[in-house]
Amino acid sequence: MRGMVGHFLRLPEGRAFLVQVPGTSQSALDDAQVAELLNWMVAAVSRSEVPPDFVPYTGEEVTRWRAHRLNDAAATRMAIVERLRSMGYVVD
Repeated sequence: MRGMVGHFLRLPEGRAFLVQVPGTSQSALDDAQVAELLNWMVAAVSRSEVPPDFVPYTGEEVTRWRAHRLNDAAATRMAIVERLRSMGYVVD
């Protein structure tokens, strides 16, 4: 995640993915806490990759995205990574 996760914020589906992955969406944290954690995480591990127009997550946004579970997290991630690569971003 270090040096890469910020790139996910360049795409709406990437932003949603960070909320929807099972470790996040199924955590015991409430939505406001998840938003706070995600905002901290992207700054802590991938600050230089965060797009300049990044708007911090809110509890309300997390509530919306948590309501939509991923059917296949690995396939969703790969599709996002491929799209980012096609845009010229290095994501492994």
